[in-house]
Amino acid sequence: MSQFKQSVFVSLPVSDLSKSIVFYKSIGLTQKMEFPNNEGAWMELSDTFSVMLITHSKWKEFTPRAIPDARKTAQFGLSITTESKETVTNMIEKGTKAGGKADPNPVEEFDFMFGRSLEDPDGHILEFKWMDMSAMPASN
Repeated sequence: MSQFKQSVFVSLPVSDLSKSIVFYKSIGLTQKMEFPNNEGAWMELSDTFSVMLITHSKWKEFTPRAIPDARKTAQFGLSITTESKETVTNMIEKGTKAGGKADPNPVEEFDFMFGRSLEDPDGHILEFKWMDMSAMPASN
């Protein structure tokens, strides 16, 4: 019997595919070349989590719904855990240098958690978080 490994693919409509590829590479994703074309890019964070960057024209083939302006609306939250507070800050700095915007949401800082957000070139927001579950306050 084979072991099934569940994976998550988040698809994002992007206005400039090349610029988005540079941005996502800067924060540590690897471009997979299984779909090498000018309409989309497969960006892998891990063997179970990937981001599919899809041009607006290709996106419109999948749904008749309008593509919202991610700078004005929030469709979902995407949080990525890291090994340290320093890694969180490093990810924000790398993404900012590659065309992103640092901290569109408030910084979260607690004894057990540190989180910052990063807006990609199209306005989609990624959150990077460090958490120490052993320091998390007990719930009542």
